[in-house]
Amino acid sequence: MRRAGLGEGVPPGSYGNYGYANSGYSACEEENERLTESLRNKVTAIKSLSIEIGHEVKTQNKLLSEMDSQFDSTTGFLGLCSM
Repeated sequence: MRRAGLGEGVPPGSYGNYGYANSGYSACEEENERLTESLRNKVTAIKSLSIEIGHEVKTQNKLLSEMDSQFDSTTGFLGLCSM
């Protein structure tokens, strides 16, 4: 990524350092880019996982609600049979 206004008047081949000769700035910038991409990938994975967990929670809540309803029906039926 080229910074606006940097690199003007700099000898050819020095653009990797954004005009800072032998400063190690380019290496730091490359490391930051690599770490940023790694973090972006991790955040994307966590987001997908949290969405899947949300879907699973909704499904489980629905099943629990159906079970509760069935238990209530069974309890009522068993109460009638014991009379």
